Amino acid sequence: MSKTIIALDFSTKDEVLAFLQQFPEPVYVKIGMELTYGSGLDIIREVQKMGHRIFLDLKLHDIPNTVRGGMKNLARLGVDIINVHAAGGVEMMKAAMQGLEEGAADGKRPLCIAVTILTSITKEMMNEELGIPGEVQDTVIRYALNAKEAGLDGVVCSVHEARAIHAACGDGFLTVTPGIRLADDTANDQKRVATPAYAKEQGCDMIVVGRSITKSADPVKTYREIEGAMN
Repeated sequence: MSKTIIALDFSTKDEVLAFLQQFPEPVYVKIGMELTYGSGLDIIREVQKMGHRIFLDLKLHDIPNTVRGGMKNLARLGVDIINVHAAGGVEMMKAAMQGLEEGAADGKRPLCIAVTILTSITKEMMNEELGIPGEVQDTVIRYALNAKEAGLDGVVCSVHEARAIHAACGDGFLTVTPGIRLADDTANDQKRVATPAYAKEQGCDMIVVGRSITKSADPVKTYREIEGAMN
């Protein structure tokens, strides 16, 4: 299975389809807020028709009953991975799992993972703006343990926390890590970033790569190089 998820950070369906037509083989892609809000949920069906697997990155975060209802409907789309915000708490995450189980038409629900601390958040921001004391990694691990308690399949975390999460939650607990950049790329709005080689060294299960692939002169070549580094 592919360990590299391509973030389709485009605004329109036409941009997405043109980009994906370059790939002769199915790949794993991430569809997030920008694309979903710009093109609607039909873009998911279009991408599925091309044979690609989908991580639907909408980060549900609301009261438990609302999240349950949202997940019940989203489960019917047949995506492969979906996520919530761990900051919503254990009961909310349990409700998300319940909704996915109820909505899975064929009895096979998507994997559900929880966003821990966004990779755009620094220790100073977490301490001073969010009012959460301590180190980022301590909060990430606490959130990961809550996600495991709720029955989720894994978490979204930075590369720098993946090893500690596996130690706390077990090797079978999925770590999906954004903030991946090639050595000569800029970090942009991400703060806790790393290269694919470092991600593999830290034991990350899957990585999410956006601009490094989508803005590449040869996206297919870059994708294969990154996937090769991860495998």
